[in-house]
Amino acid sequence: MNKNKNSLKKEDTPLIKQYNDIKSKYPNTILLFQVGDFYEIFGDDAIKCSKILDIVLTKRSNNKNTIIHLAGFPYHSLNTYLPKLIRSGHRVAICDQLEEAKKGKNNIVKRGVIELVTPGTAIDENILQTKSNNFLASIHVGKKKLGLSFLDISTGEFFVTEDKKENILQYLKHFNPSEILFQKKEKKFFEEFLKDKYYTFLIEDWIFNYSFSYEKLISHFQTNSLKGFGIDDLKLGITASGVILNYLYETQHYKIKHIYNIKKIKKEDHLWIDDFTFRNLEVFRCFNKQGVSLIDIIDKTNTPMGGRLLKHWIHFPLIDIIHIEKRHRIVEELFSNVSIRTFLQKELKEIYDIERIISKMSIEKISPREVITLYKSLMSIVRIQKKFLSNQKSKIFLEIGNSFQDCNIISKKIVNTIHQDPPHHIEKGNVIVKGFSKELDEIRHLYFSKKEYLEQLCSIEQFNTGIHNLKIGYNNIFGYFFEVRTSKKDKVPSHWIRKQTLTNSERYTTEKLKNYEAQILNAEQKILSIEKEIFHNLINQLLKYIKPLQENAKIIAELDVLYSFSISALENNYVKPKVNHSFGLCIKKGRHPVIERQFLSTTSYIPNDIILNKLNQQILIITGPNMSGKSAILRQTALIILMAHIGSFVPAQYAEIGLIDKIFSRVGASDNISLGESTFMVEMNETANILNNLSKRSFLILDEIGRGTSTYDGISIAWSIVEFLHKSHFQPLTLFATHYHELNKMSFSFKRIKNYHVYVKEIDENIIFMRKMIEGGSEHSYGIHVAKISGMPIAVIHRAKEILKKLNEKNYKKSFLSKKKAYFLLREITNVLNEMDIDSLNSIDDENKK
Repeated sequence: MNKNKNSLKKEDTPLIKQYNDIKSKYPNTILLFQVGDFYEIFGDDAIKCSKILDIVLTKRSNNKNTIIHLAGFPYHSLNTYLPKLIRSGHRVAICDQLEEAKKGKNNIVKRGVIELVTPGTAIDENILQTKSNNFLASIHVGKKKLGLSFLDISTGEFFVTEDKKENILQYLKHFNPSEILFQKKEKKFFEEFLKDKYYTFLIEDWIFNYSFSYEKLISHFQTNSLKGFGIDDLKLGITASGVILNYLYETQHYKIKHIYNIKKIKKEDHLWIDDFTFRNLEVFRCFNKQGVSLIDIIDKTNTPMGGRLLKHWIHFPLIDIIHIEKRHRIVEELFSNVSIRTFLQKELKEIYDIERIISKMSIEKISPREVITLYKSLMSIVRIQKKFLSNQKSKIFLEIGNSFQDCNIISKKIVNTIHQDPPHHIEKGNVIVKGFSKELDEIRHLYFSKKEYLEQLCSIEQFNTGIHNLKIGYNNIFGYFFEVRTSKKDKVPSHWIRKQTLTNSERYTTEKLKNYEAQILNAEQKILSIEKEIFHNLINQLLKYIKPLQENAKIIAELDVLYSFSISALENNYVKPKVNHSFGLCIKKGRHPVIERQFLSTTSYIPNDIILNKLNQQILIITGPNMSGKSAILRQTALIILMAHIGSFVPAQYAEIGLIDKIFSRVGASDNISLGESTFMVEMNETANILNNLSKRSFLILDEIGRGTSTYDGISIAWSIVEFLHKSHFQPLTLFATHYHELNKMSFSFKRIKNYHVYVKEIDENIIFMRKMIEGGSEHSYGIHVAKISGMPIAVIHRAKEILKKLNEKNYKKSFLSKKKAYFLLREITNVLNEMDIDSLNSIDDENKK
């Protein structure tokens, strides 16, 4: 074997042999191997970990042909290093010592993998983001569709759907899974499909079996069928979901009672927004990393559950008007009721991450302190429920109050069992309250009264022996002992047993002291044993109430998001929108929610009106110079529609919105060089996606379509697209911003196209952006003025003006000459026609016969 080859040979030491045996069962997995007080890492794993964890990498040579790389970290530092490995996209098997170390050179401690952590199955709070889900995904490829399933083991949320390939990518971007499972035979397909954007894991082909998955699901949910979940028609999706459950078992996640439901994702029940649009509207992240997105403005949630739910609502806005209006009514009630709002904020801040506490409880990895945080959360929920029920005048508050599940039994069990300020780890002791267990109380009394007992015993022996300076001491080697100065050893009773001789004293024990020492040592272990048993029994009892706990967590999350909307509305002067079944849009004095907060805090934001309908104003062609605010008007309209559909108030003076089922955008310039796609190609791809997926309730914002190619090409493409949208039987409501002033002529030929422009005031060759949209088209782009504002050298500005003047003169001259030529040509044709004797002309047929 090559000396430089990093390998672990089977002929190596017994420890390495044991390591190899365990490692062979966990391929493609980093194995953390406990050796005493350290986790040791060998071979290629050591090389990876040294880079990821920034720990020392060493080598060891066992013979002339074998070099072993090693790395490691202290056993107690696992919570520091494990999150780094998982976040870097690695599976980690934690192999612990399962017994005490044995004496002897060749005795090998029994070891085994106690936990297998993967990016998609992590539940540790050090790994997870507080306000983000951690989804594990599974994809099953069918002939025409793909089955898709998502599970967050840390919250118990389980979703399933089926759709076309192109839509599956949108689901992946919405759920952003940490890990994706797929068949080995589909490896090539998924490498091209996912393009290394996600961490993936290959599963044996035979596991992707419908019957196997179906049985796995009904066995887990303990049902006779899946009809009750409304997913029985999703064969591909059921297969994908079953694979996820099987994967949990393979990764040693057996205790998953908190996963008690699976939900079908119905695309038709939600306003569909593709990833291009989310990105263009900067909903979740800004193009500028230091910038602010929409969610940064509207997220005022107090709980982790609320933060996660808000993201889900934004990804899947409602198109059910009844549910939209219900959210708006709750926001309105909170908006107008300051006492409820103030009270709610205080109580929500006292509620912990109930969803993830439940999952840790289910897998029996919950700490005593986390159980108390659950109790405190439940107490806050009780106070919220009482407050809402006390508002007899508000039907919506009464409805919310009555929707909470009764968890008083859970609260009583916790408070009657566990101290209010317990340690984080059960091993620390003093977890169970006094009075819960008579046996525990007696042993505790024995253990904690040892000081008084020993002092009393010492006093008795001082009196009996006459050794007045007699002391009782303790050390780890000799245990408890009586210490007698050498000068007094002649007074030591004959039945005392000498344990140790020192320079100036001697140490003794007695049968009574030995028995007490044994009692003390046993008491410490017994206390821990009893507390663990009581705590374990408590958790088993609480597991019976998973459903009501999760239901209350869901209500609190929804209430938290709606509270967040009310605070945003108050702080930013938002109004309640009207969402109805019409096909129109009327926004009075609409504003951009991000721009008005972040960039114009010192000046007032200039609002604008947008009115669209399918009668006479389906498409607005908006012209105006760069920096005038065209793009902001487009984006703010789309954001107002999105906000209204998730139940939020909106930045406007008035908003009436006909139900929208799809929002599309094509805004800004970008390229994808890695895939060989130019800016123009990306623009055309995104635009094609829009035109091929229209619906009668679609809303479009298109900005500068056709700018990536030559002027005439661009005008032709832009004109053709607008004409297509106008003639389409879907007639989607559209805002179309452009610099092509030629498009203004379309309003003369197409009745539902209207021209608007963003007003600019000219003063002494300078321009002032009024940022106000008014009716009518614009004939100027003011590009040179914008260049001047940007700080372009004045020489460049002057030269640009000269060139523009010449080009305009040339175009005018060319246009004049063309008109002059056309005039003379027409006059010449007229003269020829006038001189003709029409009666003497033969018909074409006659000429042909001749």
